[in-house]
Amino acid sequence: MLPSPGFFAARMDTLGISADQSIVVYDTVGIRSSARVWWMLRAMGARDVRVLDGGLPKWRAEGRVTDSGPEAPPATATFTPNARTDLIADLDDVRVALLDGEQVLDARAADRFAGRATEPRAGLRSGHMPGALNLPFPAVLNPDGTMKRGEALAQAYRTAGVDLDRPVMTTCGSGVTAAILSLGLAVLGRPSRLYDGSWAEWGGRADTEVVSAPA
Repeated sequence: MLPSPGFFAARMDTLGISADQSIVVYDTVGIRSSARVWWMLRAMGARDVRVLDGGLPKWRAEGRVTDSGPEAPPATATFTPNARTDLIADLDDVRVALLDGEQVLDARAADRFAGRATEPRAGLRSGHMPGALNLPFPAVLNPDGTMKRGEALAQAYRTAGVDLDRPVMTTCGSGVTAAILSLGLAVLGRPSRLYDGSWAEWGGRADTEVVSAPA
């Protein structure tokens, strides 16, 4: 879950990051946790945040320069948070979206979505939200870990039943891989909100409806 704006800003200050800088995020897999950081920074008001396509593996495969050893002290900066509610969805937002027939897109694997696989977190029910669509996040990525582009990317969403002319709310197990789907939608120029609680919240409550596929 997102930390408080004050806590987040204090952490960014220690890293020398301000909301007005151009920020590039990467990870050691390709596009995984970097998408979550991209979303968090934007949700807290950072104006220009980008993800390094393919991450560190692609960077190294292309023979680009890397560094090692102790980090240089970060420059002094002040991050002024400005929460963007247009990017964030909570439990009540999801409930309203489902009642209104809005598009809720789940990034979990198909077996978890269908309820055929046990959730990795103890105490969570198996299945999905009523009316949700399923697009496992690897479907928007190329084999080398980069994001698909153009028609190939758009088709991945259409195959899952997404109408790209309508807003989308993304979700997953804990709000991490949902950010990959939100990133893909942003690449296509489409808006989305991310349900930060995701299945860790929805599947752990007794007052939320859960749908499972027949055995």
